[in-house]
Amino acid sequence: MAEASRWYLGGTPKHKLRYREDVEIRTTLQELLLYSIFLINLCILTFGMVNPHMYYLNKVMSSLFLDTSVAGEERTNFKSIRSITDFWKFMEGPLLDGLYWDSWYNNENLYDLKNSSRIYYENILLGLPRVRQLKVRNGTCKVHSFFRSLMDECYDKYTSKNEDTADFGLKQHTEWKYSSPRTNSPWHWGFVGVYQNGGYIFTLSKSKSETLNKFINLRMNSWITRGTRVIFIDFSVYNANVNLFCIIRLVAEFPATGGILTSWQFYSVKLLRYVSFYDYFIASCEIIFCIFIIVFTIQEIKKLKEFKFAYFKSIWNWLELLLLVLCFSTVFFSLYSNMQIYRMIGRLLRNTEKYSDFYFLAYWHIYYNNIIAITIFFAWIKNMFLAIINDTYSEVKADYSIGRRPDFQLGKMIKKSYNNALEKLKLKKPETDEDKKRENKDLAEKARREGFDEKEIQSAEQMKKWKERLEKKYYSTEIQDDYQTVTQQEFRDLFLYAVELEKELHYVSLKLNRVMRKVSALQ
Repeated sequence: MAEASRWYLGGTPKHKLRYREDVEIRTTLQELLLYSIFLINLCILTFGMVNPHMYYLNKVMSSLFLDTSVAGEERTNFKSIRSITDFWKFMEGPLLDGLYWDSWYNNENLYDLKNSSRIYYENILLGLPRVRQLKVRNGTCKVHSFFRSLMDECYDKYTSKNEDTADFGLKQHTEWKYSSPRTNSPWHWGFVGVYQNGGYIFTLSKSKSETLNKFINLRMNSWITRGTRVIFIDFSVYNANVNLFCIIRLVAEFPATGGILTSWQFYSVKLLRYVSFYDYFIASCEIIFCIFIIVFTIQEIKKLKEFKFAYFKSIWNWLELLLLVLCFSTVFFSLYSNMQIYRMIGRLLRNTEKYSDFYFLAYWHIYYNNIIAITIFFAWIKNMFLAIINDTYSEVKADYSIGRRPDFQLGKMIKKSYNNALEKLKLKKPETDEDKKRENKDLAEKARREGFDEKEIQSAEQMKKWKERLEKKYYSTEIQDDYQTVTQQEFRDLFLYAVELEKELHYVSLKLNRVMRKVSALQ
């Protein structure tokens, strides 16, 4: 009986369908707006950490330490090092001149030697630079029996298994004694090997003359041997004008084939992140980012409880989980790096006579940037470009498959809101019945000019009115059901419309036949 009543009344009441449609569209708009805010916030966090001064600081430092040549006629710089002799020339020349800026261009003293060097007068040298060597043992490879009479020593490529840990040379200071690597230090990936931390290490002095004497002493006592496989030169500077750290590593690899391969790393990073008002704006965006993570996590937990194992059958749910993992990873890296930064800076300020390993922080900061870049990439993929487009395509395909005209309700709502806003701002006149009548008259006049008779024009106007009335009734955005029941009166109206349409098609067919006959007669 209920079904009969529903059939007699013509289907679901329109006010309920309209309410359901409005709720669905409003929910879609809210979700789209919320996710758009999340994307904007994520973009601000990503690009807010990028500073154009980073490029210029890297360029200035690389030009100083890579392109500066040895004084005199020789053109030896760090990039052109090919032998041990070239290496010591660089150490005693361009490296010393680049690290120690203790006087102004007119030879006036800049500061007391108790303070750090100021490279280019603006960049403070943090702590003391460090030089580190890794070696391999003799006998790590075998000499063929034919050549043992000529060579009885053999040094293989560097591996942790082949590494030499015995004291050598003068055996007096740290540069002649092996230091064990720290467990949390990252390994370095070079051209011909992967190198761990530790080795034969020494730090430079704050005095340029003392450092020069140190280099001369090491050179005279053969600190670099046949077993040497790599030498690292590490130091960091801070520019207070732009609040940037530049962590520098110069690497000279000594492959088993002989010669030297040079490489370098310059990382300009913003480790002290909360200084200016803009930095605090970024901090507020970070708080909003955390709130979004909590909200999205709660949503996914609810979906998981509702769908259980079926939740994992959707690729979009896997994408949501991946985004959450990446978001939590960025938060973890940010908190960890901030704690390490303040701990290390406090240690540096307490003792400026030691090397401060900011390379460790730069290493993890680069990983943080990579993770947040991957996060924003997948966040944009999750956006309308795939998910919403896929849903829309499915709906349109379903509409065509059942013979319905696809109805993009969200677009219609936006267009309607846009027109209403223009009308309220008096930038557009509201459309009235007079406008519609005027448009119909214009169309009729155009048809008369093109040679249609009055009977055809009146018939076309009647069909148009009939069509608009039926479309308003059956293609209305107020009804979303794919299948709707109709009353007997509605069915009669549809049948009459089909009959009239058949008459019009028959009339058009007759006119076409007459035209074709006339064309044939002319031929």
